[in-house]
Amino acid sequence: MEKLAIIGANEFQNPLIEKARRMGFETHVFAWAAGDVGERTADHFHPISITEKEAIWQVCREVGVSACCSIGSDLAVGTVNYIQRKLGNPCNPEITDTVATDKYQMRRALREAGIPCPDFLAVARTPERRTVEAMGWPLIVKPTDRSGSRGIFKAESYEDLCANLPAAIGQSFQKRAVIEQFIPGPEYSCEAVSFDGRHHILSLTKKYTTGAPHFIETGHAEPADIPAALLPGIYREMERALDALQIRYGASHGEFKLTVDGHVRIVEIGARMGGDCIGSDLVYLSTGVDYMAAVIDTARGVAPDLAPKREPCRAEIRFIFSPADAAEMERVRAAAPDRVWRAVYDGLAGAPVTDSSNRHGYWITTAPLTH
Repeated sequence: MEKLAIIGANEFQNPLIEKARRMGFETHVFAWAAGDVGERTADHFHPISITEKEAIWQVCREVGVSACCSIGSDLAVGTVNYIQRKLGNPCNPEITDTVATDKYQMRRALREAGIPCPDFLAVARTPERRTVEAMGWPLIVKPTDRSGSRGIFKAESYEDLCANLPAAIGQSFQKRAVIEQFIPGPEYSCEAVSFDGRHHILSLTKKYTTGAPHFIETGHAEPADIPAALLPGIYREMERALDALQIRYGASHGEFKLTVDGHVRIVEIGARMGGDCIGSDLVYLSTGVDYMAAVIDTARGVAPDLAPKREPCRAEIRFIFSPADAAEMERVRAAAPDRVWRAVYDGLAGAPVTDSSNRHGYWITTAPLTH
């Protein structure tokens, strides 16, 4: 039986573990032991932090894995590529490990490629007032190397920036934050898979958030509500951005905004599937393409099969923040159980939600496509 290494074991990683097992792989899952569901569904769970590249490689070499992949974690990107290079499998170049996970380096790479970007700078401490005043208000602040809305905030003034910047820097592994001009407009993401430098855009996703100041995701929907006339321009800009970051293999998740005049502005791009069940569920439901199988095959050096495997539909995920959200989930499950693809709830609705990591669950629904 062919053996597959999977980096990460949490709820959002688990569908990849289950998919690999259904495809006939023996799964070897690596993560810090925390009682996550993937620890139980894996054929073999190895309690090693996903950042311990060499320790993971030693186990992979001993058990004889043939490929390594992950699903929606920026933190796992470097480890996945490290193992893939050790195995001699096709993967992205080392520079991609940096430019696809460090928001400052990503902005530099996009700007050098001529892709329109807001003004930006990286800081390890509060900058002088004149430095940021020149960029104009409002500004968006993010840790350079985190995902899941951790440490993000919108600053409306210098005083606002000074009050909140330490929290963003504190969330960063590098203890740095990127400050950039705020781009107004609705936010979307682009889900794609690449093989040998050829990019296949699978779907566009509409993002819903709590809004300012922290923009925590409250839900996602596919297909996105974008006029057909804008699609060629979006695809062109996303492919240019993938090339700029030298993403040649595997999944990618590109977040972008549309300005009032229809221009695309890249927010950031991850060299991995979108989290929040976007890659594991929404793409499959809305397009019929088995995205997880495509990622596994790409990791093995096999060209992905992108033929639809089911009838496409509208797919949406909503996250539980409050008791009202939990009640709405139960109402939908009772009224239309055939529409609920999956539901997860920890029973703690109403407890504080500070970022995407401590939301209280979610439910995924389907509906027929309307044209």
